Amino acid sequence: MNIYFDENIPFASEFFAGFGNLKSFSGRDVDAETIADADVLLVRSITRVDEKLLSANHRIQFVGTATIGVDHIDTDYLLSRNISFASAPGCNATSVGEYVISALLVICQRMQANINDFTVGIVGAGNTGSALARKLAALKVPYKLYDPLLATTDDREFVEFSEILTCDAISLHVPLTRDGEYPTFHLFDESVIKNLSPQQILINACRGEVVDNQALLQQKLAGGGPQLVLDVWENEPNVLVELIEYCQVATAHIAGYSLEGKSRGTEMLYQALCHLTGLESKLELHQFMPAGDFILRSEQTPKSGLPATMEEIYRRVFQVYDVRRDDQIFRQQLLKKGFDAIRKNYPVRREFSALNLSARDSLVPDMLKSLGFSIQFSRT
Repeated sequence: MNIYFDENIPFASEFFAGFGNLKSFSGRDVDAETIADADVLLVRSITRVDEKLLSANHRIQFVGTATIGVDHIDTDYLLSRNISFASAPGCNATSVGEYVISALLVICQRMQANINDFTVGIVGAGNTGSALARKLAALKVPYKLYDPLLATTDDREFVEFSEILTCDAISLHVPLTRDGEYPTFHLFDESVIKNLSPQQILINACRGEVVDNQALLQQKLAGGGPQLVLDVWENEPNVLVELIEYCQVATAHIAGYSLEGKSRGTEMLYQALCHLTGLESKLELHQFMPAGDFILRSEQTPKSGLPATMEEIYRRVFQVYDVRRDDQIFRQQLLKKGFDAIRKNYPVRREFSALNLSARDSLVPDMLKSLGFSIQFSRT
């Protein structure tokens, strides 16, 4: 069996070596001839899997994407050829939630504001939006949910889109859809963007095309528009460079790129292929995950006169993941190395759970535990 996998899928060799021959490829550059003899194709979001890509392949049995989104997969075509398919829903939800928390804390620090005074509107209440909601709840930050597809079946409280637009921060966590009753393509178009104030924060960590980037730029050039945190961009990898200088945080589609988040996707595809082939699933992610190594730098300690408990939250969040690192990389390397090179060479990033803390050394152990940190409570 020939298993072709995107070179940016972590631990692919460890998980799939037992299935046959392994061959890696560049996700952006792969073509039909490259994978003509593939039995299994494993991709990430930058590879469009459709009739064109699979035209030369007459033996493929399984396609998997190690991502939560599937808008890059022509699932109807796969079904027409009886090709099994699997994705990794929720694999990087925690990672994206922690990206948003880090970004919000950075902006609050710059504004000398308290995050507890913010109300966050979450657009999309699936795995990722729900992960963010749990972390906001841990910090006692009020939030509102908008998801018309879930509102009729979910017991949680949902609000109308117009109410979301009044929130202090708005974080987007929807798939990219162009059809149906609630399409998300340009959900934030010119008419929506022009009604957002400079005091509001707009965070896009789902798909670039959910927000009209040109409309954002025009509002910024006119002196308006919200504070921006953009991890995803229209027309990736050809981002709207002029918009970057107007962003509080700008990154290269890496919100879900924690080592845990990417690796969970690999593990989920491994389990799916085991199920398809009837093999026993013997491998688990913890067998390959390294220990965390964290350094707290002096510049990551807030100096804004916050309560000591909140200062500890800042320190611990930034100790594990300070989004300013990725913002700096993006601004310094985009024009020199390119969007895809930044993603390919993304430095290791861990999730809060990789930092082990003792409860007796913390002012807010319960809050940190709820936020996702590993807290050891004394038995005495």
